[in-house]
Amino acid sequence: MSCSTDRLDFTVAIRSYNSADKLLAILEQLRLQSHVESICWEIVIVDNNSTDNTAEIVKQYQSDWHQPWELRYIFEPKQGAAIARRRAIEEAKGTLIGFLDDDNIPTLTWVAAAYTFGQQHPKAGAYGSRILPQYEVEPPQNFDRIAHYLPTMERKDSFRYDSHKRGLPVGAGLVIRRQVWLDQVSPHQIVQGPVGNGFALKGEETEALSHIKLANWEIWYAPDMTIVHQIPRWRLERSYLLNFFRTIGLSQHRFRMLRFQPWQRPIAFPLLLVNDLRKISLYFLKHRTILSTDLVTACEMQFFLGRLFSPFYIWAHLITKSK
Repeated sequence: MSCSTDRLDFTVAIRSYNSADKLLAILEQLRLQSHVESICWEIVIVDNNSTDNTAEIVKQYQSDWHQPWELRYIFEPKQGAAIARRRAIEEAKGTLIGFLDDDNIPTLTWVAAAYTFGQQHPKAGAYGSRILPQYEVEPPQNFDRIAHYLPTMERKDSFRYDSHKRGLPVGAGLVIRRQVWLDQVSPHQIVQGPVGNGFALKGEETEALSHIKLANWEIWYAPDMTIVHQIPRWRLERSYLLNFFRTIGLSQHRFRMLRFQPWQRPIAFPLLLVNDLRKISLYFLKHRTILSTDLVTACEMQFFLGRLFSPFYIWAHLITKSK
């Protein structure tokens, strides 16, 4: 079919940081996508200031691409997941944009399923994929209690995120409407994702999706869009997981406040603080004998502690940044 060069149906956007060894598997899976004959689409790789041979790998693949859809390479020198995602959105030609991390392997029908869902749900501003974990080593006992944070999402039924109790999709496998994101999401988010050893917060897509949802766009989970999330051994090590869950907790104040109107926030803040203290106390009393030995329990406690200190951590950052 004939496609316009300035506006396409779909863009696959991949943020890559020092992951040249992983790109080939993702690109090969995208090269073999099925049921895409009637879709005008492209692939955009955003190299987020890599120091490995990512550029050379992409260039080599481009020289032997021979596909009707374009494979483009963009270098973004400023590190950060939110920064790279914004650059991809600005550069994308697709009306819909699907995001893959460099450890995500899409199924052979992912592009077709993503495009079809967007056509069937015109009021959906964003929708997330089914995420199947592929662990390099066996995870700890009871890991299913916290696995969704990595993230994983294995539900087989589609649903709409109609209340904050159901959360929001994660960035891996997320599809958005480009114009909705540009209209509703500020390029200067507070939560930018971890960058080096600086201000460390995770869940930058949650802040963005909260704004889209507040603008009355629907947010969905679409299990026909399936990706495999490769989880290496080091992401299951105790030191990494404890820091990971502490960081997730430190991000929570921003997401919580977005649920309230500005006038409600001064009332909600002390109530949430008291409730956090209550939950930590009860959790400690219930699990104090296994906190030092059970990794999943220790991770949950780190999340609760991070959430308690989240407002003070974010405020300190904003004050420092304003000076």
